[in-house]
Formats: sequence, C-alpha cells, structure tokens
Amino acid sequence: MHIEPGVVEGAKILLSYATVVTAFGLTAKLALDSVRNNGGVAALALRSLLTTALVFCFFEVFPHHAVGVSEVHLILGSTLLLLFGAGAAAIGLAAGLLLQGLLFAQFDLPQYGMNVTTLLIPLWGISLLAKRIVAPGTAYVDLSYKQALALSTAYQGGIVAWVGFWAFYGHGFSSENLAAVGSFGLAYMSVILVEPLIDLGVLAAAKALSRFSQGPLFNVRLHQPA
Repeated sequence: MHIEPGVVEGAKILLSYATVVTAFGLTAKLALDSVRNNGGVAALALRSLLTTALVFCFFEVFPHHAVGVSEVHLILGSTLLLLFGAGAAAIGLAAGLLLQGLLFAQFDLPQYGMNVTTLLIPLWGISLLAKRIVAPGTAYVDLSYKQALALSTAYQGGIVAWVGFWAFYGHGFSSENLAAVGSFGLAYMSVILVEPLIDLGVLAAAKALSRFSQGPLFNVRLHQPA
C-alpha cells in the first residue's frame, strides 16, 4: 500500500499532514486502552517492539509488487491486532513503516503521512469491528473463518479505499487513473483471500502452543475471553 511518488504532489500533500495527526491520535487512544486493559505499559512496550520488527519484515522482506498507484503487500494487520492488541499493532505499523523509509526507501518518506494514515485508520476500524462481531465470551484463538474473513476484508478494504482516495485526490477521475486504481484493487483481492487463512493458521498455532503464547508478549484476549 505504499503510495507511489508523484500520486499526490505540491500543496495537496498538506492534507496528509492533517490525516496523520488524526491517525496518531487514534493510535494514542488505542495505546492508552492497551495500557489500561491489556497488560500495562511494559507489556505494550514489549509488544510494540515485536510488532515493529514484524512490520519491517513484512514490508522489506516479504514479496511486494507495484500495481497501479501503489504496491501490493501482505500487511497482516488483522493478525497483528489479534496476537498483540490494537495498541501495539498500531505502533508497530507506524514505526515499522518509518524505519523502512529511513533505512531503505527514503523516496517514500514524503508519502509517509498518506501511507501511515492508510494503515492506521482501517486498523482502528477493525478494532471496533472486532468488538461487534466477536462475542465477549470468545477468546481470539477460537475465532471462526467467517470472523477472521470479516476482519481481514474490512482492513484490506479500508486500505484500498484510502489508496483510491489519495489517487483520486491527486490526479482526479481520468480514465488512466481509474484504470490504475482498479488494477490495484483487483490485485489486492489475493491479499483478502490469503490473510484470513494466515490469521486462522496463526491462531491455531497459538492455541496449540498456548504454553508459549501467553504472557506479556501477547494480547490478553488471545486466550482469555473478555
């Protein structure tokens, strides 16, 4: 979902500064909720370090391809949320993306505000969705495929929507731009199909290895119903 350089240019990029303030505000709220209800400051710090390392790996090591106006990545945002909680997932996404830009992709830094908005606001959305579709008496290791699919589809759909917004905001609704956005959206269908399976596989492993997947490194809700 890295917005390609040149998609939004000039004064228009100022909007990304406003949206990133909103995204960071939501991240601060998720982090505060995690401190209060999901293990405290030390647990959040440990999980955030781990999610940052994982996100950096997702972006820099996992296969990724430029398609249309952006890149197609396997981001695993819903997996991070389920395993480590929304606060740590949000911090990891923001920090991992920044770390990749600083070390390996400086050309992406002007687009950081757009990219981090595209990652964080959908994450906040699925944190709310999880509260609605997962019953309070259900631990995350017991999610169904339907629930995992709903979370993953909502997250990836949010990413596609934000990428489309930035593309149309930057270059309008020309046929060329419509085709570029459409090709990106179609390419992301593969991610929408694969990520729920990864979610369920990771959750099954966490359940089978419950002895090792509990404690301050993991989301309290992973094994304990709310």
